Amino acid sequence: MYRALGAPRARIRPYAAGSPNYWGGTFRNAEPAVPFSARQAPDLFFAIVLRGNTGAPSREVPLAVPLAPAAAAELAASWLGHSSVLVEVDGFRVLTDPVWSERVSPSSRLGPRRMHPVPVKVSQLQQIDAVVISHDHYDHLDRRTIRELVRLQPAPFVVPLGVGSHLRAWGVPVERIIELDWNQDVTIGDLTVTCTPARHFSGRGLARNVTLWSSWVLRGPRHSVFFGGDTGYTDRFSEVGEKYGPFDLTLLPIGAYSEQWPDVHMTPEEAVQTHCVLNGTPSNGVLLPIHWGTFNLGFHPWAEPIVRLMQAKEAQSVRSVVPMPGQRVDLLKPLPRNEWWLGVS
Repeated sequence: MYRALGAPRARIRPYAAGSPNYWGGTFRNAEPAVPFSARQAPDLFFAIVLRGNTGAPSREVPLAVPLAPAAAAELAASWLGHSSVLVEVDGFRVLTDPVWSERVSPSSRLGPRRMHPVPVKVSQLQQIDAVVISHDHYDHLDRRTIRELVRLQPAPFVVPLGVGSHLRAWGVPVERIIELDWNQDVTIGDLTVTCTPARHFSGRGLARNVTLWSSWVLRGPRHSVFFGGDTGYTDRFSEVGEKYGPFDLTLLPIGAYSEQWPDVHMTPEEAVQTHCVLNGTPSNGVLLPIHWGTFNLGFHPWAEPIVRLMQAKEAQSVRSVVPMPGQRVDLLKPLPRNEWWLGVS
């Protein structure tokens, strides 16, 4: 269990200390954000105890048979659940926030449990060109999955500052770890991966915010993708849109929002707003929702995030696609319209 916690603060600090976003021993958001305070603990405890089956699906979540062509497409995405997405952009494959464990917790017996199976085994994945991590929370950075990817895949791990210390503690070879600060990038062949701001927090143990959190831009010669990871709304997204947008595809979180933490998780309406800000106009790009439907991390009904998203995107005339877990969508072909979640909620 203790190994899942990752690296201690002392091992992280040398990689973080030089960042302009780091002072006083922790990283800070560009805009102040209060994720959770000790005074909220009693209210949060009783909310968890009293929520019952709220947040769980009423029926089995359907899975799609994963499709994996030999060559990566110009623009495609396979949603594997929560924030794990296999993105194809200009012939490259990028895996975001891979989590294959049954629980998102340092313990295999306690913590939020998966509400649907993983649609594909790690061993069944095609060769990946990069693994991108948004931050070090358990539902985005999973030790068991990382170790399996190290064994089965040759791809580098591109992570925010400090997160590389966790990977080194888990035996990831140093030459396969690329740590970036906000607005830094790395080139992998013709693919540029850029670390961009997010409004969130980090921590796997008692120490909070000793590693950085981020969103990511994936840019090939012809297409670009924005991966939001886990974030609340921030005005910094307008700067990201001006510098790197518009995007052909935006992967944005829509679930686990709560009045307990309004600054660090998006509502579905804020995801639509973010998509529009990143792209300059609602008609640009396609929004694919993530961070919902797989782990029960909030207090809303299971289908509420996607129902609210569909209403908000219609009001703004935003194009969207909602694949079921495992489904691969080619964004250069007509978008599927199957509202599969209606039979689950």
